[in-house]
Amino acid sequence: MKGKNKMKLPFKIDLSDKVAVVTGGGGVLCSGFAKAIAQCGARVAILDLREENAKKVADEINADGGKALGISANVLEKDSLTAAKKIINEKFGTVDILINGAGGNHPKGTTTKEYYEKGDEENADVVSFFDLDKSGVEFVFNLNFLGTLIPTQVFAPDLLDKKDAVILNVSSMNAFCPLTKIPAYSGAKAAVSNFTKWLAVHFSKTGIRVNAIAPGFFVTDQNRALLIDENGNFTPRSQKILNSTPMGRFGETEELTGTLLWLLSNGATFVNGVVVPVDGGFSAYSGV
Repeated sequence: MKGKNKMKLPFKIDLSDKVAVVTGGGGVLCSGFAKAIAQCGARVAILDLREENAKKVADEINADGGKALGISANVLEKDSLTAAKKIINEKFGTVDILINGAGGNHPKGTTTKEYYEKGDEENADVVSFFDLDKSGVEFVFNLNFLGTLIPTQVFAPDLLDKKDAVILNVSSMNAFCPLTKIPAYSGAKAAVSNFTKWLAVHFSKTGIRVNAIAPGFFVTDQNRALLIDENGNFTPRSQKILNSTPMGRFGETEELTGTLLWLLSNGATFVNGVVVPVDGGFSAYSGV
């Protein structure tokens, strides 16, 4: 691949005979995954709820000489995913790699303050633990957990008994160490990590390996407003994050690529059921 959208890869692996599906592929992190895989020769199907985002990433890959499809799909609707799979099978063939990247948080599953103080639930300006909205929490769990389970149900049949078939889930360092304010998201990602291990055992006799990447703090479209203010400066929450990250900075999208390619490669054929944190040491730091 050549051109402005070409990523600088830490190393390359040969995926020229592979078909990969990336859910949530229109986002910052997973679009990077899709581009890296395409640069290694895979035919990539980018699935996203927003069709324009999926097609934009696919167009960038195709413009640089890769092969990609951008398809609108809802990871919570099996019929939507089945329709996407039909298109992928017709145009690219059966799937070898599934990256479950769709996920996210919701304001209704988030508290206003880090610490509860007596009387918070009576303050209209404060969302306390007791005010968490059931529908918001359900949304977060469904998107992250069921949004991993259902695509796996739809696409895994293609992977059965294939050589070097891989499912790669996207967890979070929240699964290791829950952040304040976001109990639903932290719990949902912990469920994804647990499910990754369960799937690895369940599919261990079929030839499918199942692992997960747990990104630390990367600036994305979803969290940008929480991390960077309107003047382009780090917010107080950003400063707390950076103070708790031994490397003292946010990650760059490309810094996930090495772990991604390793877990997809023949160099990881005995790696199964692991969740790899890529977080600058955040999950290892005790604060002292």
